[in-house]
Amino acid sequence: MIYLITGIILAYLIGSISTAVWVGRVFYKIDIREHGSKNAGATNVLRILGAKAGIPVLLFDAFKGWLAVWLSQYFIADLINPISIEGYRIGMGCAAVVGHIFPIFTGFKGGKGVATILGASLALYPIPSLVTIALFIVIMLSSRIVSLASVSCSVFFPLTVQIFSPTAPDWPLMILSIIIAVFIPLTHQKNILRLLKGEEKKFTIGSSRKKPE
Repeated sequence: MIYLITGIILAYLIGSISTAVWVGRVFYKIDIREHGSKNAGATNVLRILGAKAGIPVLLFDAFKGWLAVWLSQYFIADLINPISIEGYRIGMGCAAVVGHIFPIFTGFKGGKGVATILGASLALYPIPSLVTIALFIVIMLSSRIVSLASVSCSVFFPLTVQIFSPTAPDWPLMILSIIIAVFIPLTHQKNILRLLKGEEKKFTIGSSRKKPE
């Protein structure tokens, strides 16, 4: 039990590495949470600081989720039930997402967790996640609205898991995909309201520190 708890804490701490905040502070001398959408995520970094800062933030935020799930193998020695093992892997990924949203190192004010969820999903169900990434790219290129792509892909994710899993998905993974389909829209409520009003901004990359989302 000590090992299991230690793993969850480690995953949370990994997720708490708020890449957007540290990149902004160290390299640009700003707090990204005071600019644009005031969100400590890769999308806001791309908008405010450009691709040179935003792409590394995006990749590292996704890597945090993937790493947390991958590290779970070192903490499950006492678990023999396949469902328990799968549940613990999911728990590690969720802990990293919670860390990203409520990072202990930067005052519990982080991002929305989409990239970290993506990284954890790649570790848990690679093929459905790759299909979802492709769908995200299509929606993003056609609409240039990140929130629309994120919410749409999350809603369709359970169906993607059901269709594209190499074998029938385990029920813990299926339940997680449904939770993701609910969680991401909840974290994007303001974006959804703006979408319904036709006021959501189209995505552009560049330096625009004083521009609102």
